[in-house]
Amino acid sequence: QVQLVESGGGLVQPGGSLRLSCVASGSIFSINAMGWYRQAPGKQRELVAAITTGGGSDHADSVKDRFTISRDHAKNALYLQMNSLKPEDTGVYYCNLIMIPSVYWGQGTQVTVSS
Repeated sequence: QVQLVESGGGLVQPGGSLRLSCVASGSIFSINAMGWYRQAPGKQRELVAAITTGGGSDHADSVKDRFTISRDHAKNALYLQMNSLKPEDTGVYYCNLIMIPSVYWGQGTQVTVSS
């Protein structure tokens, strides 16, 4: 089994920054990809950014040039640096790990952007 634990969420003013972290533990053999998703109240969960084992990454258009995903292979850790935060970035952020054919999710961390 695999466990994902997120941290780093909180309340921040518009224009501020946060850094989310996700640490994976358990039976980790070969990670295919990791990513961050978010779910705003009343909306479906959406992909924010993803990174493959080869290092390739992709970011949703809504966060490009503001958010950056990164990964520390040695620590089985995933990060999301979020800058210039907007109220519409508010939601629960979830860490995701893919080891084909399995997909694992963290419990989520709340990010609230408000003045």
